[in-house]
Amino acid sequence: MNPPAKHAALLGRAMNSCIAALCLMLAAATGAAAQEPDRISHADKEPQNWMTFYGNYGAWSYSRLDQINRKTVSELLPAWAFPTGAPTEVIPRWGLEAAPLVMDGILYLQGPQNSVFAVDAATGHPLWNYAYKLPAFNGTRGARGLAMGHGMIYEGTQDNHVIALDAKTGKEVWNSEVESVAECSCNVSSPPLLIKNLVVTGVTGGDRAHRGYLTAFDATTGKLAWRFYTIPAPGEPGSETWKGDTWKLGGGSTWLTGSYDPELNMIYWGIGNASSDFYGEGRPGSNLYTASIVALDADTGKLKWYFQETPHDLYDFDSQPEPVLIDATLNGAKRKLVVHSSKNGFVYVLDRETGQYLSSFPYLDEVNWTKGLDKDGKPIDARVPNGDDNFLFCPGAGGGRSFNHSAYSPRTGLWYTTAFEICATFKPAKMDVKEGDQFMGGTMAEVKNPNIDPHISAFDPLTGKKAWTFPTKYFNLSSLLATAGDLIFGGDLEGNAFALDARTGEKVWSFNTGGRIASPPVAYSVNGREYIAISTGGGSVTETFIPRIWPESVGHLPQPASTLFVFALPEKKK
Repeated sequence: MNPPAKHAALLGRAMNSCIAALCLMLAAATGAAAQEPDRISHADKEPQNWMTFYGNYGAWSYSRLDQINRKTVSELLPAWAFPTGAPTEVIPRWGLEAAPLVMDGILYLQGPQNSVFAVDAATGHPLWNYAYKLPAFNGTRGARGLAMGHGMIYEGTQDNHVIALDAKTGKEVWNSEVESVAECSCNVSSPPLLIKNLVVTGVTGGDRAHRGYLTAFDATTGKLAWRFYTIPAPGEPGSETWKGDTWKLGGGSTWLTGSYDPELNMIYWGIGNASSDFYGEGRPGSNLYTASIVALDADTGKLKWYFQETPHDLYDFDSQPEPVLIDATLNGAKRKLVVHSSKNGFVYVLDRETGQYLSSFPYLDEVNWTKGLDKDGKPIDARVPNGDDNFLFCPGAGGGRSFNHSAYSPRTGLWYTTAFEICATFKPAKMDVKEGDQFMGGTMAEVKNPNIDPHISAFDPLTGKKAWTFPTKYFNLSSLLATAGDLIFGGDLEGNAFALDARTGEKVWSFNTGGRIASPPVAYSVNGREYIAISTGGGSVTETFIPRIWPESVGHLPQPASTLFVFALPEKKK
């Protein structure tokens, strides 16, 4: 063969090889995208990624990475930071509450005004950003994070839409309205939950005249798949717990993200308070399914079981916090359990197949709105707010904790949570409202518990035994992250990202970011290097309570901002 022909043949073979390799890469990428829900089901096999809000479907907020551990954490330093930029509305509201997601070396972050960013997870180098146009009447805050799967990134918006973006380009794929925000005054403030080919989302609105629900959209098309109303209509099971037309405006929001058991194909979701919050004379009865945890068939949204934690709620005691799914041996038998905390100050341990009540314990040091729980987990002699006395309800309407989720470590067997230890007085009042109106049914005044400081605690979830307590200056608004390095990561409102020893509660590391922290830390790795990421800048409505409860904080807390900080151990010299 002459040289030109030989060169042409070699070039042709090389081009064919490149085309074949490219096809294989595209096929692999397509296959990975299609398998992402299955990858989330087996998240423990991919500790380098953080593919769903809590890190896994069981809401553990746990990372199996251990490069950063009790011995090495003192060397932890900022690796890079990513500012999201300022909101562009006339009256900006800053803040960054969102937890990032990470898959295959790319980090995705939801910023203010429902903007979305994709960056290189090792360097912070921007890859693309998506700017969402909010209606002029809406706020400028973002939300608490994203969902991912099928080659797309999903977010809920402040004007009550769910949006799918192409994960490679940031281009909008579909945009579905949940319900008109002009009518319900509700929105999506927490990440959706991707389950197989469904995107499941809750809504806010529990403190308004609104009927709550969960909604599932087809993940590829955005079409409505099913909707579960948290308050039954007349004739449906549970409707007898509502009087007259009160069910139409009865609350029951679903504003925090739930969890999922792939083996049982069941979704677990915490349901919010009844409306009006403090005035209950117009709605006698237990008011199902408010202040409950519900289990739904993931394919249909049909109710499988429920457990109501605060019947006829008069205190704004949402049962919103994340349902934590663990397997354990009880009395010699293996059980599938759900460990669920309520704003009412108690933790409930239930059989997650049947909803059977097994046990409970308080995660606050003081719970006085009830004399305790009976053998079925129901409150004993609950005190009714009447506005005629100055009885200090503990916890108050802010709850034992709020949106800031817990963590569970299978290594230590401990469940880690924040305890606000904030109390309140209530003054109920009757209100006449229309749909979408604020519907508190009175007022409340929250104060610091005069006897107990706010803290972070660790519990054995099966016995309720407290392992340790770490006091905090103000109540802690960050979520918690547990790692296989036996560390608990969090942040505070003075801007300190910190790590606690998971076995003792001792603080072993901190770094001041200069921005309030009210977000969930996450862990991931790229090319064998572990990173801890935490959003800073605040943005939570609950932050506004701080000056009222701690007047000395005025002028001493960081200003609102919006920056993701990412930490790592120093790189080893080659």
